Amino acid sequence: MAKAPAATGAQKARAPSKSEVLNNIATATNVPKKEVAAVLEALAEEIRKAIGKRGVGVFQIPGLVKIARKQVPAKPARKNAPDPFNPGQFRDYPAKPASTKVRVTALKNLKDMV
Repeated sequence: MAKAPAATGAQKARAPSKSEVLNNIATATNVPKKEVAAVLEALAEEIRKAIGKRGVGVFQIPGLVKIARKQVPAKPARKNAPDPFNPGQFRDYPAKPASTKVRVTALKNLKDMV
């Protein structure tokens, strides 16, 4: 596999680091960086409580995202099922145990930002 050509003149775009996010919020709100970090940690703890086993299963950051816990049921094994990648051939699919997944849905305000 060949390497992609390097970006000429500009750096490759990347997501901001945790430190950059904390610094940006601290300068925008004139709040010390340590307090901003404490608020974000408290937010993470509230999300954990809400979507954890004892929580309601849903947490919403108003106007941005909705985070939900989703129970996925077990899937039984399938023998001689059609192979979607090779038409006319069959294959065996192993069973999958039940699992819990996290679903994050963008709300209208977040969608309008893009």
